Amino acid sequence: MNGTLSGIVIALSLLVGAWALVEALRERAPGRGQLLGLAVVEVSLIVLLIAAAIAAAGGDRPASGVTFFGYVVTIICLPPLGWVLARLEPTRWGSVIVLVVCLTVPVLVLRLHQTWQVVTSG
Repeated sequence: MNGTLSGIVIALSLLVGAWALVEALRERAPGRGQLLGLAVVEVSLIVLLIAAAIAAAGGDRPASGVTFFGYVVTIICLPPLGWVLARLEPTRWGSVIVLVVCLTVPVLVLRLHQTWQVVTSG
């Protein structure tokens, strides 16, 4: 796993999350900007996972492939699911949904990174 890409994904997610927090506190529904932010987070996640696949093809592998795959499936599905739920909730709670997704993504990225490091450090 690329630490720089992980950091970029985390930073993007937290930035969109901060934006969603401000909008939720202002009691505003998620606008196009927040939803576009979720799309940017999703694209950055896809780039991160492509880099992980390339590293895996080169011989680096996580200790538990099943655990890693579970995190990958969850992390790829989370932003689109958040986008749909936020669109269905045209109140400030839609912004809260975006916030929760954007706070969950960094945790999952860190877990992916930790899972990957088990093999390279052991």
